[in-house]
Amino acid sequence: MHSRLLIVIFLLGSVITATAQDIVRDQGITSPFHQANTGKIIFTARPIALPELTPGDFLDTYELTNKSNLFMTVFMNHSLTNYMHRLAPGLSVDSLHKLSGYQFSLLVDGRLVYKSDILGAPLPAVRDTETVMRKPLIDNEQEGVWWTQFFWGRFLRNGGDSALTEGKHLLRLEIRPHVLSVVGDVIAAGDLNLVVNRKIVVDVSRIQLNRIEPYPGFAVSTESFDRNKIKELKGKIEAMEFRRINSIVVIKDGKLLIEEYFNGESRSSLHDPRSVGKSFASTMAGIAIGEGYLKGEGQTLKEFYPLSTFANYSPEKERVTLKDLLTMSAAFDGNDDDGNSPGNEENMYPTSDWVKFTLDLPVSATRPRGQWHYFTAGVVLLGDILNKTVPGGLEQYAHKKLFAPLGIQYQWGYTPQHVPNTAGGIRLNALDFAKYGQLYKNGGRWNGKQILPRQWVDKTFSRQLPIPGRPDEFYGYLFWNKQYTVRGKRYETYYCTGNGGNKIFVFKDQPLVIVITASAYGQPYAHPQVDRMMTDYILPAVLDK
Repeated sequence: MHSRLLIVIFLLGSVITATAQDIVRDQGITSPFHQANTGKIIFTARPIALPELTPGDFLDTYELTNKSNLFMTVFMNHSLTNYMHRLAPGLSVDSLHKLSGYQFSLLVDGRLVYKSDILGAPLPAVRDTETVMRKPLIDNEQEGVWWTQFFWGRFLRNGGDSALTEGKHLLRLEIRPHVLSVVGDVIAAGDLNLVVNRKIVVDVSRIQLNRIEPYPGFAVSTESFDRNKIKELKGKIEAMEFRRINSIVVIKDGKLLIEEYFNGESRSSLHDPRSVGKSFASTMAGIAIGEGYLKGEGQTLKEFYPLSTFANYSPEKERVTLKDLLTMSAAFDGNDDDGNSPGNEENMYPTSDWVKFTLDLPVSATRPRGQWHYFTAGVVLLGDILNKTVPGGLEQYAHKKLFAPLGIQYQWGYTPQHVPNTAGGIRLNALDFAKYGQLYKNGGRWNGKQILPRQWVDKTFSRQLPIPGRPDEFYGYLFWNKQYTVRGKRYETYYCTGNGGNKIFVFKDQPLVIVITASAYGQPYAHPQVDRMMTDYILPAVLDK
């Protein structure tokens, strides 16, 4: 803290003696059009290449709906690096890249709602050269691609959503440079009159639910449900109040009750549910143990790998069990929720051997033994153990023992060693995901045959470990556990979950299996919106009153 304060004092002193000289060569003023609009932020409803941009494209008033796009073009005198150099002329270009960036401020009706110091974006080469910035704030077709879109999302979550009430508002964006806590003058600003029309009113009389046909393994249910509730949900998905939802399937008492598709998807569409696929590794482990190819979840890694030949050897690694991998509690220093963790999955994917990456990891020196931590690499390790243990390898074994008996069509991704990728991403259609959930609801039976040992289902659907920081949520064998509250009553579910808002829910004391597929990958709203769909619409519609 003391050294940081000294840097700030130095920078403040530097402002007094700053000169107008640039530290890097930037693009300068690129055209007379640029010159005429320097210091301005121009808003448009679509992306427009700079040579094609005309004053007729500038938005003065704009209707903001859930489907609106909003793009900005920022005209500056200098590049960001040169603006920062004027704030702190004593720092090198490399230091400026590390310690500084844009500061974005959004005001609604003259009141500052959200301010963010942007670090790490744009890239250094862009910071050095760019004097005209063209970026989306909202782009529904390419969501989450640019750092400016994440800024807009943070604005909405930090007061913007409540500030932009229905009706007329004045939105103002101001951009400044900052170096640590030293903030410069406004380098560009723009105003936009908004007419906010985001509140969705669904006329359920105009909404038609999908006409359901039988599907192999599922007869059509004749159970009643609150059709207007589902129509309202369908209308809000189509109006993009709930975003990037692709399908909803509800199975009740083993029969198909609700089946809806969105965003061009259909019954035959194969969905990428990301980490939902991890649960399939647990299923195959249970089948392999039931048939004796694995002795049990108490087996240790030393039975499968010469651990002393890998980096960071520790006797603690030899004590890691299959159960540790199934419950995400292995001793390895790997945590996908921590960007600085050496075992974070993003560090694994670029490597040529994911198993070696995992076994080379050090043991955590700080995490309490047996504590849950989200660890994708451990599930890859489990898949590799299955692949080398079951006859014919994991893909052939899974097809014979699971997918073929259930009549499931699938596409499996692979590791660099062409082993089925148990980290996630196995593609099925929504109804086949529902079959997988119903298999567990049936206690492992399908068409009168015990596919998965009942004992394994019971172990999987048990609260093996609490999830830190998430009260009343637990982890089983690569399945999650939580409760939903509807009309004052709590309903417990075990479920698979994956990036984007993908879910397979198997309810403990209700005859329900619910599948939601979605593609809101990397979006902070993805999982919360599914929770809202469940508590406000789906469960109230299908639970017995």
